[in-house]
Amino acid sequence: MDLGIRGKRALVCASSKGLGRGCAEALAEAGVDLVMNARGAEALEAAAEEIRTATGVSVTTVVADVTTAEGQQAVISAVGEADILVNNAGGPPPGSWQDWDRDDFIKALDANMLAPIALIKALVPGMMDRGWGRVINITSQSVKAPIPVLGLSNAARTGLTGYVAGTSRQVAGKGVTINNLLPGIHATDRADALDGAVVKAQGITLDEARANRAANIPAGRYGTRHEFGAACAFLCSVHAGFIVGQNLLLDGGATNATI
Repeated sequence: MDLGIRGKRALVCASSKGLGRGCAEALAEAGVDLVMNARGAEALEAAAEEIRTATGVSVTTVVADVTTAEGQQAVISAVGEADILVNNAGGPPPGSWQDWDRDDFIKALDANMLAPIALIKALVPGMMDRGWGRVINITSQSVKAPIPVLGLSNAARTGLTGYVAGTSRQVAGKGVTINNLLPGIHATDRADALDGAVVKAQGITLDEARANRAANIPAGRYGTRHEFGAACAFLCSVHAGFIVGQNLLLDGGATNATI
């Protein structure tokens, strides 16, 4: 399927690896020029060069922490007029509700709610002026069904979900769609961190932790960044203009819900 977005320009945050990289790769395969961002220069440049070589699209890199005002300004300046924005940032660490204090919640909100909102506010007005745009926020399956040890993420990402629910419906008439992708467990560094915590807590091996988690996923496995990226690219395509303010689960069926 031709996604109809060849020649568009996208900012993909936290895209040197994991789900962000999957999105960058899929958009590049569709002919989209990229501004890729990450905090680590070496991994970012390596990923960007691989994508350039494989697809021939233009790839600009910006080493910055998008959870900070300085980092946000750096990526905004680099991308200029963006047609596509993919918001992404690492989730806060797991833990217990008894251990989190105000500073922990502020960090989570900055990274997983306020940073995406800042980039939306900066880039969506230009999309509206040009009559076309796509925003994808990578959130979590936890906004559908909370995960107890991820209370910081549950709170911050659900806040972003509420913001998107209202905002998306105010901009759709100008040809701009905003939607959320809700990943379950994928084979990424984030999964390794969560499984590592289980290893320490339960005294089991990493392979055992992964097998136990996969057993609770109806698909029987972890997702891949390529599957995730393909879903992102479709939501960014010309074919997805009637999908507004939605939360698409990519969790292998792990969230047990009718709606």
